[in-house]
Amino acid sequence: MQTVTSPDAPHGVRQVEIGPERDGQRIDNALMTLLKGVPKSMIYRILRTGQVRVNGKRAKPDTRLAAGDMLRIPPVRTAEKAPDKGPAPGLVSSVTESIIFEDKHFLVIDKPAGIASHGGSGVSHGAIELLRAARPSEHLELVHRLDRDTSGVLVFAKTRAGLIGLQAAIREGTVTKQYLCLMVGHPRKAKFSVNAPLQKSVLQGGERMVRVSDNGKPSLTFFQEMEQYPSARLMQATLGTGRTHQIRVHSAHAGHPLAGDPKYGDKEMNKRFKDLGLNRLFLHASHLSFELDGRAYSFSAPMPDDLKEFLDVLAVKGKKIRYVQEQRLLEKARTDLK
Repeated sequence: MQTVTSPDAPHGVRQVEIGPERDGQRIDNALMTLLKGVPKSMIYRILRTGQVRVNGKRAKPDTRLAAGDMLRIPPVRTAEKAPDKGPAPGLVSSVTESIIFEDKHFLVIDKPAGIASHGGSGVSHGAIELLRAARPSEHLELVHRLDRDTSGVLVFAKTRAGLIGLQAAIREGTVTKQYLCLMVGHPRKAKFSVNAPLQKSVLQGGERMVRVSDNGKPSLTFFQEMEQYPSARLMQATLGTGRTHQIRVHSAHAGHPLAGDPKYGDKEMNKRFKDLGLNRLFLHASHLSFELDGRAYSFSAPMPDDLKEFLDVLAVKGKKIRYVQEQRLLEKARTDLK
């Protein structure tokens, strides 16, 4: 727990007692959280000039904090901002009602589709901000991320030990992450892998894109067929690595993009799927497991109702889509022969 001296004095020095949630954290990262709205350049300036002190001693940017330390923060001017109205109560409820696990280290939700993992890029409040609004006295950190349109298991850390431990396990590749996804068309094999390096880029409009490139980072996804549908296959995707948009790009690279994917998918097929009731990307984080300090953690989230209902419709009405798809393949084959 943190104790702040003189919180009502905007131009005064603050003395902050470091709680266990920041034990081991770098002081520059801690200040970025404690001094929201203050530019990074200002934070490093007050560190460089010795205005920030820990237990009375000057601190460097890489100084590690310990529980019980007394942190001195000098007066810092911030730009005036309009008061934050806070998230809508309905959004807060949708996240708190989706909690599927909690202990002293972690809080896990079955994230609804349409809610971002965190705010930014035009999104005022993501899952982390909504949970913090629901629990203002608790310390919560986002451990990993899911795309806004992806539903499923999302883990938050309640302690510094949980955050560092799980993020280290993710980097070391000892965390199992599995997704359910619907691939357009019929892959030739029921079980296969895609090993293709991925590179991130940002388009002129600011849109983030990922593509297969020899200059990218090594990326590996394992696919296994779960169910067959007239024009698609329900697949389980297990991550060998955890790159941005990995499953989506690897699926498209394999020639079978994900249903409902507006960025890497088949526009014509997406339109036909939408007519049958699919209104978002068909990608669901169904399982995540790992071991930490001798304890095994395993979290699972069932396929949400909107995706199950779409599969029921597809099973009955998908034959027409399959016919259209086959005609497109025949037309492509004729074109290739010319």
